[in-house]
Amino acid sequence: MQYAENILGTIGNTPLVKLNKVTEGIDALVLAKVESFNPGNSAKDRMATKMIADAEADGRLKPGGTIIEGTSGNTGMGLALVAIIKGYKLICVISDKQSKEKMDILRAVGAKVVVCPTDVEPTDPRSYYSVSKRLAEETPNSWYVNQYDNPSNAIAHYEQTGPEIWEQTEGKITHFVVGVGTGGTISGIAKYLKEKNPKIKIWGIDTYGSVFKKYHETGIFDENEIYSYITEGIGEDILPKNVDFSLIDGFTKVTDKDAAVYTRKIALEEGIFAGNSAGAVVKGLLQLKEHFKPEDVVVALFHDSGSRYVGKMYNDDWMRERGFLEVEVTKAEDVIKDHIEKPLIVARTEELVSHAIERMRKYKISQIPVMDITGFVGSLDESDLFQSYVNDTKTADRPIREIMGKPYPVVQLGTTIEAVSKLFSRENDAVLIDLGNGKHHIITKYDIIGSIK
Repeated sequence: MQYAENILGTIGNTPLVKLNKVTEGIDALVLAKVESFNPGNSAKDRMATKMIADAEADGRLKPGGTIIEGTSGNTGMGLALVAIIKGYKLICVISDKQSKEKMDILRAVGAKVVVCPTDVEPTDPRSYYSVSKRLAEETPNSWYVNQYDNPSNAIAHYEQTGPEIWEQTEGKITHFVVGVGTGGTISGIAKYLKEKNPKIKIWGIDTYGSVFKKYHETGIFDENEIYSYITEGIGEDILPKNVDFSLIDGFTKVTDKDAAVYTRKIALEEGIFAGNSAGAVVKGLLQLKEHFKPEDVVVALFHDSGSRYVGKMYNDDWMRERGFLEVEVTKAEDVIKDHIEKPLIVARTEELVSHAIERMRKYKISQIPVMDITGFVGSLDESDLFQSYVNDTKTADRPIREIMGKPYPVVQLGTTIEAVSKLFSRENDAVLIDLGNGKHHIITKYDIIGSIK
């Protein structure tokens, strides 16, 4: 009989799959190492097992102990599988930008999940780096994994994933391409492959908002490069010890939109239900295509499964809200289609300014049309109100007609975006669209900007 002693025995030996449609235009054989075939559905199962085994061996992790780690979700899943089999407790500290699916899955396999804000400095006590360290200090008989600086992370891929790729390609691999986060995957695999053949090129996929590409090219850690981004699993605002830049030949950066769009394309065109970083990798491959020749064998690693992103990249509403769906926008009504059913918020000429301020605050709007019995006769916006207050602190008690500006222009259904855009100026912050039957809706500069692809 053939069977594994437990689920950990099924980790590794994931397949290489030829990519056909999403890599059209690349003159090389492109193969994906599909790591979602691991039991925890990601490449992180490999290093989770290795890190725990090494910690047990040198006494850092003791029987009945608590494992604590800051994770984007996949490492947590790998640690959870090992914790279940070996009888450990697990606390996963995760940033709030990670998908709800990742958090729910971690809880389902017994992990305690602590959620921290994304948009804080790594040294901020609220960051998931800081919270992880604090919990490890406060929790008796605990071990802080620290996958970013833990050498067992890279060693796992040096011992397992690298040799698998070499054997599966019969040593014919010429390029390896992968998203870079903790650095363990790229560094471990690169070390093994370059020992076998120093001519193999290693490319890292980075994201905008991350420091890797510029640091690799200049040696400068530029804090101006750090800002919030959507893509999960790759990029960092720190330099993990596991990233061995000497083994990496180059980086290319991929936008959040391209990563999300190509994640869906992989599923639709290749039948591979892969995660967000796989989309970034495929777009990165296309950006690097001039580096590949027809005789080359390019291996790209797909870190995880699309099941982690059902509520995000695979959700039309989520994609549409961020402008990631390719929707043709040509007419005035197209830019407001997502909220065209909402009623128009207006003010009346004889109302007090305080009433308009309260309405703008309640509905979180910056401008408001003003009406009387004849129709639209004026407008109010934040700048009008601010200037009036500077001139007269009792502005709030005055009637709106005394400080209102000119009425907004009105356009008809079918008016082109180009024509609407020309109506905006320093003096005019909005346009009204006539929907018929006495109904109108407002188009703001924000709506126009949001339609730009």
